[in-house]
Amino acid sequence: MDVRTETVGSTVVLTAAGEIDMASAPDLQSAVEEALRAEPPVLVVDLSGVGFFGSAGLSVLLVAAEAAPERSLRVVASEPVRRPIEITGLDRVLQVFATRDDALASEEVRPSE
Repeated sequence: MDVRTETVGSTVVLTAAGEIDMASAPDLQSAVEEALRAEPPVLVVDLSGVGFFGSAGLSVLLVAAEAAPERSLRVVASEPVRRPIEITGLDRVLQVFATRDDALASEEVRPSE
């Protein structure tokens, strides 16, 4: 798995590509935690380049959503990512987008819980 972080305006975009499984999820978790430490108003986790997304990846997204309730967490999901998110019901907790451009353009902010 390859993870990159960039800033687009005030938004932090974390882009992951490859497979996210038990072995690689800790690297994704570390990247998300580092991005959240900067306290961006919006964090986009772009998983459009991910071909396999296991339960460990779902845990990373859930922890990220819980760690940043006051910020907007947006997930860009490829089909292999979208399916487990929908099956587990995480799409009710996460803002899921088809493209990075859609996620960056969104005005939605996830309500605090």
